[in-house]
Amino acid sequence: MKNEIYARMETLYREWNARINVVSRKDIDHLHAHHILHSLSIAEYLRSVRPEVYAAWRDGGVRVLDLGTGGGFPGIPLAVEFPDVRFTLVDSVGKKIKVASSVAADLGLKNVRCINARAESLTERYDWVVSRAVAPLDVLWGWSSKLYGRGLICLKGGDVHPEIAEYLRKSRREASSVRVWEVQNWLPEEYFAGKFVIEI
Repeated sequence: MKNEIYARMETLYREWNARINVVSRKDIDHLHAHHILHSLSIAEYLRSVRPEVYAAWRDGGVRVLDLGTGGGFPGIPLAVEFPDVRFTLVDSVGKKIKVASSVAADLGLKNVRCINARAESLTERYDWVVSRAVAPLDVLWGWSSKLYGRGLICLKGGDVHPEIAEYLRKSRREASSVRVWEVQNWLPEEYFAGKFVIEI
């Protein structure tokens, strides 16, 4: 069943991308691996490293904010994986939220709501915030720290150590407050080298 949903998701994004560029043109042929599976690496991180959090997401009642979702990544694949979690997808670019809303509706995802807004304007609280390559870690933490009760989980690439150091300096928190997990622990392809799940 999930494979059918992911196949339908890929078709929908291809159709939308022909009208609104939500995925780079050169990357659209790698949508499944580079966007869907990459988003799902958060689920695999939780399953393998944070089983108690994974169980809570499986049980439902958890509220997750996808900050800077773009066209719906990582929120929409995660909403398929965790149907009992309530996802709110937020982006400041209206046309991207239009795509995310349409894809979620066409897939029948009742656990997704999409909002066109800036992070600074949000007032609701969530259990978790997730994000994918939206801003430097210290900036992302600054935007989201008042919005979550449990933690921030983001997908990052490249040399993340300077970002982590800057976050620790600005937040005045201990290094133990950050977990870094290599996506290649799950997806061994070369594309995922230097890509990480970071939890604060």
